Amino acid sequence: MWSSELEPFRGIDTVYFGGGTPSALSPEQLGRIVEAAKSSLAVRDDAWIFLEANPEDVTPESVLAWRDLGVRTLSLGIQSFDAEALAFLGRRHSPEQARRSVELARGAGFHTVALDLIYGLPGQSVEAWQRTLETAVSLQPDHISCYQLTIHEGTPFGFRLERGKLAEAPEETQAELFLLTHSFLRDAGWPGYEVSNFARSPEHQSRHNRKYWDHTPYLGVGPSAHSFDGHRRWWNERKIKPYEARIDSGERPIADSEALSTPDLALEALMLEIRTVEGIDLRRFQARYGVDLLERNAPLVERLSREGLLRAEANRLVPTLGGLAIADSMARDFEVSTP
Repeated sequence: MWSSELEPFRGIDTVYFGGGTPSALSPEQLGRIVEAAKSSLAVRDDAWIFLEANPEDVTPESVLAWRDLGVRTLSLGIQSFDAEALAFLGRRHSPEQARRSVELARGAGFHTVALDLIYGLPGQSVEAWQRTLETAVSLQPDHISCYQLTIHEGTPFGFRLERGKLAEAPEETQAELFLLTHSFLRDAGWPGYEVSNFARSPEHQSRHNRKYWDHTPYLGVGPSAHSFDGHRRWWNERKIKPYEARIDSGERPIADSEALSTPDLALEALMLEIRTVEGIDLRRFQARYGVDLLERNAPLVERLSREGLLRAEANRLVPTLGGLAIADSMARDFEVSTP
C-alpha cells in the first residue's frame, strides 16, 4: 500500500538487479520480483530494467528469457579476459566463456550490453591490461566499466594483504593503467563520461547510476540494500537470517540510518560530480546547497587550474583527465560549508 514514506520514490523509471548474483535466479523468479515491485511501488510501465549477470549464467535460452522479461541493459561481470587474472579474482568463468557471453548478449537484441572489468591487480602489466581492453572493444559492447581493484579490510584480499601474501600495485602503475584506459577507450570509440564508465554514445550511458551521482532518491530492496530519500540514507540487514527474522516479525529490515545535513549533501555531491567529465554545475550547486563553490574556493581552483587538473568554464568546474585520475583526493581539498 502507498504511504507518505514512499512519496520521494514516486514515478520509478529504472529498476536495477545487482549487488550480488541476480542471474542465479530463474527468469520466472525475476519476473515475480518485477511484478511485485510494480504492484507495490510506483514503478512506471516503461521503467528501464538493468540486470547484472555472470558469464557462466549466460546461455542462448537465458538471454532470450531476460530480454522477454523486459531487461534493456544486460551488464556482464566479465572482470577480465585473462586466465591468470580471473584465477586471482576467484572467478568461475574462463576467458572463452567471457567472450561467448558477450556474443550471446549482443545477438539477443538488448538495447545496451555492458561489460564490467577490473584492473590494477598485483603484478598486472600494462600490456596484459591493454590486451583485455583490446578484446573488450573487439566484441563491440555498448558500455564498458573499468574499476580499479580496491582492497578492503576484513575481506579475503584484505587478510592476505595484512599477512604479506599480497601486495597492491604501486601508485605509479595504477596511474599509468588509468590513463591508458581512458586514452585507449576514447580513441577506440568509447569515451569516458565518468572516472570508471565509458559508452559508445550518450544513449548507452547508465541512466540508473546517474541517479546516484546527482542525489536522485533511490529505494533499495533486499539484504544489505541502501536507500536515500534526498535527506536520509538507510541500509538493510546484511545477513540473510537477521533480514528474514525482521521480515517475519512484521518489521522493516533496516539495520541503521543516517540523517545528512546540507554540508554533508554538498560534500557528497562535490565528490560524485567531480568524477564526471561534465563536472560540477556551479549554479545548480549553489541553488541546492547554498554555497558559491567558486568564490568559496578561489585560491584552490586557481592552483588546480595552474596544475592542469581543473578548468573553470561556462559556470562549471570541469576536471581534466589528470584531474579525473585524482578526483577523490582533489574533492577533499574543497570547502563546502557556508562561511
